[in-house]
Amino acid sequence: MASPSCPALLATCLALQLATARGDGCSGFGNLFTEITENSAHGSLVARLPPAGDTGSGGLQLCLTGADATWFYLDGRSVRLNVSAGRALDREELESPVLMVALTCAEDGFSPVEYRIIVQVLNENDNRPHFQGATVLTHNISELAAVHSVVFSAQAEDADGDTLMYVIDTASPDARFFRIDLPNSGKVVLARALDFESRQQLEVVVTAVEMNTKERFNASARVRVNVLDGDDQYPQFLPCTPRTHQGLTVCTSPVYTANVTEGQLQGGPLSFSPGSVYAEDGDRGLRAAITYSLLAGRDGDTGTR
Repeated sequence: MASPSCPALLATCLALQLATARGDGCSGFGNLFTEITENSAHGSLVARLPPAGDTGSGGLQLCLTGADATWFYLDGRSVRLNVSAGRALDREELESPVLMVALTCAEDGFSPVEYRIIVQVLNENDNRPHFQGATVLTHNISELAAVHSVVFSAQAEDADGDTLMYVIDTASPDARFFRIDLPNSGKVVLARALDFESRQQLEVVVTAVEMNTKERFNASARVRVNVLDGDDQYPQFLPCTPRTHQGLTVCTSPVYTANVTEGQLQGGPLSFSPGSVYAEDGDRGLRAAITYSLLAGRDGDTGTR
């Protein structure tokens, strides 16, 4: 292999002494369209150049030139792939999946002729899907989110452009709370109502699987869902007695009692049992301010404090 007489930079040249029909040596070539799979080994055959004749004698010089010429070298009438351990032919790393080089043929006594070799780099499933970001994804969802609504989207990427399907791992701790209706979308739907008062955090695993490959590579993401408090609880007088009915827990307010002596004016606040009249917002995460009112009764006036 030699390259001193090629006029262009990035050139690979080969001088051939061939039996050719005079004048038909370079004219026997033409533009070539071919393809090769990414990650092919060094020396893999890319294309074979056609014979140029069978009579007479003459010298030919073939050159590969252009920005993509470094990917190839000439071996007789064969164009072969030029890669190394540190420089593989990776389709995802190329600016374009089509490589183009100029094949210049110079023949004694004739002007050089230039042809094109166009090489399509074929995709190989050499990339697995992956979720971007942290190893554990976090989403915040209000407990008032509507059942059957989309509450978050899980999106993975595949450098090979393979079609991905998303599924909920049914073995994950809180899989029953979520589902995916459209597997290609990655949109996660709330399957049952949330309740901040009983669960503040849920965990589910979403898996992305290649649909159109034989390898069916996949990747999983652990999703931590923080349940945010919503204003869905009434104030509760304390101390309350929790009671459960059909799976629901409600707070039964106490009956406050106080003793007064007939005919005597009470100079200070009444002392109630089982404790002072006090209420808190049932939404512990909100702790809204509480106001108190006295409703009309047989022995009292209305009032607000």
